[in-house]
Amino acid sequence: MAAEAFEDIVADFEFLDDWEDRYRYVIDRGRSMEALDDALKVPATKVDGCASQVWLHPKIEDGRFSFEGDSDAMIVRGLIAVLKALYNDMLVVEVTKVDAPAELARLGLNDHLSAQRSNGLRAMIERIRSVAAEAA
Repeated sequence: MAAEAFEDIVADFEFLDDWEDRYRYVIDRGRSMEALDDALKVPATKVDGCASQVWLHPKIEDGRFSFEGDSDAMIVRGLIAVLKALYNDMLVVEVTKVDAPAELARLGLNDHLSAQRSNGLRAMIERIRSVAAEAA
């Protein structure tokens, strides 16, 4: 059910030998992502439950879900980029059907993130799901 962009990440991960390379890959994805406009870094877009500062700005156009995001931590920016690959341009009604923990487990993220980062990732997923559920 994952988007093609996410499947590309899964394929890239298969070519990377160790977690350090995968970690750098995630960070590089975050670096290549456009920064969120400072005007959108407001309490309404801030995600609670993250160890670092995280903002997600969802958009729904023509029944499709997408979001922009940003963080003050490079690894979290990378995680946002991974979530964008998983969810962006998906039909709104499909967003809540994605088993994000299972999809992310394909990358081995569960085994290599700190408890705080894992909690933050769950908080981002919950924000995405709740916005999509409200719009569906």
